[in-house]
Amino acid sequence: MAMLLQMYKLFIWVTLLGINVSDARGKQYISAVGDPGMRRDELRLAFEAWNFCNEVGEEAPGMGSPRAADCFDVSSFSLRHRVNETDNKLGVGNPFPGLGPEAENNADLFAAQKQLYLGSLCQVADTPNPWQFWMIMLKNGNFDTKSGLCPENGKKVPPFSSGRFPCFGKGCMNQPILYHELTHFLGGDTMRGSFNGTYDLGSDIRSELDGISFFEVVWEKKVGDGSWVFSHKLKTSKKYPWLMLYLRADATKGFSGGYHYDTRGMLKSLPESPNFKVRVTLDVKQGGGPKSQFYLIDIGSCWKNNGNPCDGDVLTDVTRYSEMIINPDTQAWCSPNSVGNCPPYHITPNNKKIYRNDTVHFPYGAYHYYCAPGNAQHLEQPVSTCDPYSNPQAQELVQLLPHPIWDEYGYPTKQGDGWVGDARTWVLDVGGLSSRLYFYQDPGTPPARRIWTSIDMGTEIFVSDKEEIAEWTLTDFDVLYTSPDL
Repeated sequence: MAMLLQMYKLFIWVTLLGINVSDARGKQYISAVGDPGMRRDELRLAFEAWNFCNEVGEEAPGMGSPRAADCFDVSSFSLRHRVNETDNKLGVGNPFPGLGPEAENNADLFAAQKQLYLGSLCQVADTPNPWQFWMIMLKNGNFDTKSGLCPENGKKVPPFSSGRFPCFGKGCMNQPILYHELTHFLGGDTMRGSFNGTYDLGSDIRSELDGISFFEVVWEKKVGDGSWVFSHKLKTSKKYPWLMLYLRADATKGFSGGYHYDTRGMLKSLPESPNFKVRVTLDVKQGGGPKSQFYLIDIGSCWKNNGNPCDGDVLTDVTRYSEMIINPDTQAWCSPNSVGNCPPYHITPNNKKIYRNDTVHFPYGAYHYYCAPGNAQHLEQPVSTCDPYSNPQAQELVQLLPHPIWDEYGYPTKQGDGWVGDARTWVLDVGGLSSRLYFYQDPGTPPARRIWTSIDMGTEIFVSDKEEIAEWTLTDFDVLYTSPDL
């Protein structure tokens, strides 16, 4: 009996370990996410909407704070939901456990603390840390410069006039109408739920979408079979020409990419360059037009220009992003005649530096655009600095394009790879590539640890001049450690 008990314990241990280990290309990898490959029946999913500078500003009438969740357990083909619609509709002025007095009537702080509250309802105990949910992120690119809502590189600035940003007038930075179809059984063993809505307040998306914006994410899975499939749709309009929709794996604690508040998410341990890969299956149905910067992968983190980790000081923190754009209509802004749109150098897989003035060897076509943080003090000229308003602190962007130089890392090597009609499963050496990308750092400072707090996929339809629709499905998402110590 004792031996049988020991064998049973060993079986349980191996089974539990298998939940955290994936086999990719013949090698065993440990997953960094709480739901490896999106295979867990008991879904944990949340929704967040942001204005131009990653804040709320003002809630949409009757919608509450733009944070919501759909989290449930499954038992005998019934779902026990952990979050109810009263929780999802909480808005400024509505107390909930853990809400601080400073946030009760502040839309930005309220949303941040509401996310923590929803996370507490959804949380799953795990090793080495508990985790909460996948995150659907929606962002409105309108910016009313006369509102005074967005800081400049973290510094509060007074209202000003500018024609650089889309805005139809007062109220253009509004939050969306959000509808939620709670996950339920369709019949048989298939589960389904959705979030959808529009930024056009007063519009009815159930009758006609012409002339209005629209977003939708539908998730579906059979009990005990395969992975959750997330179907996305995003539509711009004349009033809302710049919209973003992503599915994210964020830090379960601390600052996720683009935020200066404590967040909740799916990354139960944080991947660090160079020792991780990302596995995902992507099927792009409609691309969203020539302005759609569709990201096969977008990674975000935060460290200071001196290499220190971010600590919430928006004047010295810098959000760092790297994005692979797979829309073949997106051309390289980096060129021999526009080296200010290129990083100062490129690093090959064998760690050789190629400087951007080396017109024979520098891979200009591999970079859409590089921009430096606006608070950097020792920039190499010429240089483009990033938009100072669209994040709560300064930011740095390294935007990549399909190119043969990325083949070593499993990334797209030519235009059209992974685009409409080319659905495939990718295994991307995100850690290896991100360890060799150029990111600014003050001279003489120790290199920052490149720890990535957000990994996401989706599109940014960038100021379209006509209504555009992007549509795609995503499944099998996983973040896999490749440390030689494992």
